[in-house]
Amino acid sequence: MYYCCGITEKGVPAHNEDALLLHRTVKTEGAAKMAIDAPFLVAVCDGVSGEQAGELASRTCLELLADVPYSQKINLRRTILDIHTQITEISREERETANMQTTLCGIAIDEEDGLHCFNVGDSRLYRYRSGALEQLSRDQTLVQMLFEEGSITSEEKKHHAHRHIVMPVVGNLESEPKPEVMIYPDGMRLGDVLLLCTDGLTDTVTDYEIARVLAGPRPLPDRLRELVLLALSNGGRDNITLAAVTRYPDEVEIPL
Repeated sequence: MYYCCGITEKGVPAHNEDALLLHRTVKTEGAAKMAIDAPFLVAVCDGVSGEQAGELASRTCLELLADVPYSQKINLRRTILDIHTQITEISREERETANMQTTLCGIAIDEEDGLHCFNVGDSRLYRYRSGALEQLSRDQTLVQMLFEEGSITSEEKKHHAHRHIVMPVVGNLESEPKPEVMIYPDGMRLGDVLLLCTDGLTDTVTDYEIARVLAGPRPLPDRLRELVLLALSNGGRDNITLAAVTRYPDEVEIPL
């Protein structure tokens, strides 16, 4: 049995271009939580800043993903590219939706409890395990590419002038995105927390701070709210969306 919770907060901006998916529930404001058996999907999206109808792109992406009858038979990479195609078709219909785009980062737990992670753009997936926080997703950004080729250091990544330039994301009309899908056949251990987040969190909250909050004794939804408040108090000026998944023994009653 799994426990999922999430929150999406518009923060300082007038509109929320983020969106959140817990199984078949899509949220563009507020919080949600649920206990669920496999298989299921959890994901976050961030409408690309500067593009029209980013909020529509993120919501539409997750609504299409929510309709996927997920199982081991589903090819996640192909599914994401199909969603990309549908969003590009919508964006060509009206001037108001022209070139609408979104990041996408999520997890899929299959019917045998295998874990699949998928990512397009710079939203992130972390795993908190035994007191240590590890980023499982890979940022699809210019600075990540420069870092991997050795042109800049990890410290320079944090303050680089082009750190927000992302590679083609879902809905890009000029270039097809390159979804990255990772497979962890052994799934989640009891006590693991998988954290999905948009860059409204990671732009202002360090990995150390994230790990410190996740280590706390409060219920998981309260820890997510604490991370949102921390991002805002640290000067965050973007939408902030988080989703977390943990696993319980089947015989344990999950508090909701």
